[in-house]
Amino acid sequence: MFQKILVATDLSEASDHVIGCLHGLKPLGAEEALLVHALGIRYLEDMKDMLAPMVEPRLQAQKALLEAQGFVSRYAIMPGLPGVEVNRAASHEHASMIVIGTRGATLAREVLLGGSALEVLHQARVPVLVMPVSIVEGAGAMRCEVACSEFTKQVLYPTDFSDTAERAFTYVERFVESGTRRVTLLHVQDQVHIGKHLKDRLEEFNRIDRSRLERLRGDLEHKGATNVRIEIPFGSPIQEIVRRAKDADDTVIVMGSQGRGFISEVFLGSVSHQVVRQAPVPVLLIPALR
Repeated sequence: MFQKILVATDLSEASDHVIGCLHGLKPLGAEEALLVHALGIRYLEDMKDMLAPMVEPRLQAQKALLEAQGFVSRYAIMPGLPGVEVNRAASHEHASMIVIGTRGATLAREVLLGGSALEVLHQARVPVLVMPVSIVEGAGAMRCEVACSEFTKQVLYPTDFSDTAERAFTYVERFVESGTRRVTLLHVQDQVHIGKHLKDRLEEFNRIDRSRLERLRGDLEHKGATNVRIEIPFGSPIQEIVRRAKDADDTVIVMGSQGRGFISEVFLGSVSHQVVRQAPVPVLLIPALR
């Protein structure tokens, strides 16, 4: 499924920790890993040759981390901005997944700040795995911690039944085909959209949506899943998805990167964007077909 992964690195300690966790992708078919570091110098292409030797030792060390986990690995130094270069490299290399962290010195940290990594997310044409990195203070020092995950152990699949969510479900099916046995199918009845005027129809909505989820459960069980749960809470989709990920043993969230119009939604605080900000486990975002 994810034979070639592209790992965006800012050369920080945080990216070291993210890279150290990627062995969990091996059951999903990951064999090759391309490290991409963008220098962020825009149009000064000539400066690449001058700056590249300064970053190569760190890239070689991270390449060694990948090789120790069994990946065939190489690295690329790109001159431009991360948001452009990462997606350009993914397209050129026919990568099946992009991996980024949610904290770090520059690229990874900017997922939370609306910078370059957000551009990676909203321009991506392949799935993006977002790995949360915690910054922990102790003994007078700061250190990074990553929630290393057995990605195939237990999947949380939130759906709004949109076309993109349906596309994300095809990846959940592939997880099951790769060994995942436990999946939670989650649809949140959005209290804002239902409001007080439609709340008396909540039972009807639940019945319709449960039928939809039962169909998905049947598909997963047919492919080998043995423990597929259905949950239909009433509330805020963002809060319910994050709460479920915190309270359960989910090891990855698989969801569509948008429900309707991604470019407008991502800047207005789409569900997927907010889940990436807050989720305690890795989030695999599946983009819409474009």
